[in-house]
Amino acid sequence: MYKDILVSIDLGNAENELRTLETAVDYARTFKSRLHIMTVVPDYGMSIVGGFFPKEHERQAIEHANTALHEYTSKHVPDNVKHRHIVGHGSIYREILRYANEIKADLIVLSAKRPGPEDYLIGPNAARVVRHAEISVLVVR
Repeated sequence: MYKDILVSIDLGNAENELRTLETAVDYARTFKSRLHIMTVVPDYGMSIVGGFFPKEHERQAIEHANTALHEYTSKHVPDNVKHRHIVGHGSIYREILRYANEIKADLIVLSAKRPGPEDYLIGPNAARVVRHAEISVLVVR
């Protein structure tokens, strides 16, 4: 049913992303799918804030995210699950949608913030992915 599954992981909140990754791994095993495990480094270079970062900050942030993603998956993705790593750069929801289209994903798996008293909705990136995706999206709480 699902050949290619894109799962988005927020490495800044890695421990809370375990359930999302475990869910994606279960789906990949069940459907013998390929997992495309993604994290996105936000783009600060275009805003006024970008001027406060060193010139090589974005490149270093992408390299660090790639290393951290490989370390994270080596601990939490079994060897018998086919997977690859993707580090996007830019708007989080746009990068997720772009890569889902690029790899012709059949399913996107991502997490939502746990609701607190002040917020019973999913986060803005998850909401945008759900709203704009042309494929099924599984939101894991």
